[in-house]
Amino acid sequence: MNGETALYLAHLALALLLAPLLPGIINRVKAIFAGRRGRPLLQTYHDLAKLLRKGEVISQTTTWVFTTGPCVSLAAAACALALLPLGGTASPLAFAGDFMLAACLLGVGRFAIVLAALDTGSAFEGMGASREASLSALAEPALFLGIMVLATTSMALGGTSENAFSLSALLSGQIAEAWMTGRGELLLLPMIFFLLLLVENCRIPVDDPNTHLELTMIHEVMVLDHSGPSLALILYGAALKLWFFSALVAGLVTPDLPAWQKVGAHLALVLLLAVATGIVESVMARLRMERVPLLLGGAAAMSGLALLLSLMR
Repeated sequence: MNGETALYLAHLALALLLAPLLPGIINRVKAIFAGRRGRPLLQTYHDLAKLLRKGEVISQTTTWVFTTGPCVSLAAAACALALLPLGGTASPLAFAGDFMLAACLLGVGRFAIVLAALDTGSAFEGMGASREASLSALAEPALFLGIMVLATTSMALGGTSENAFSLSALLSGQIAEAWMTGRGELLLLPMIFFLLLLVENCRIPVDDPNTHLELTMIHEVMVLDHSGPSLALILYGAALKLWFFSALVAGLVTPDLPAWQKVGAHLALVLLLAVATGIVESVMARLRMERVPLLLGGAAAMSGLALLLSLMR
């Protein structure tokens, strides 16, 4: 094992350990804005430990799909995270086109939770599953167009066609330095990917993770029947997914620095993105359901504009 691989594995272990900290930071920021004391910063760790010690209540109408869904969702999120260049260090699993695998893994995890919700036979959970599937379908064009912008920029800066479609090459720090060469279209990408972070993790203004109203629930309604260790797997998988998108945004703005400085800068940016998410949820209200597709359409339009500007150079 070389030093680069060891550094990546250390950063990956740190990401797996600190992922539950991100929801705690978001809740803490929201409590500060609301003038409350709020929950402890490590509340998610306490919740996971408590749920792992509890038993499960499983409906007789469910099948093996219900119990398998949380496991598949967690495994998919962990594998997708392992494809990212964490801390600017290339993933040992990187290959040309690995962004497609990462997107497919996230889709498989979402599909497993949707199937688990439908397996309960509840119309209420089926409603949430339908909304989740619809939002993810609307978010994917913005994601893939954003990746295409990164790929065209990388090739324009001298990268090979093979490296242009690898996440480790795209987020190695070269893109962040390309801002200094007058590529203004790249300034749109952090905003687009941050919006995708809010959408894919069901945060305000798309969804409210703290709501319990039938007309507004999306993600939370799909996991109402889960309890005990299964619910713990879902919560931890959601934390890993939040870290994935935070690391994706951080990789766009982290410049090419020495190894340990880049790791520190990357971790600091991930934590700052959790703070930014808490600020957004504190100053904004949840959008009406019919306005969410307009928001995602705007994100896709910005990605398309960035791609057009990149191709015109």
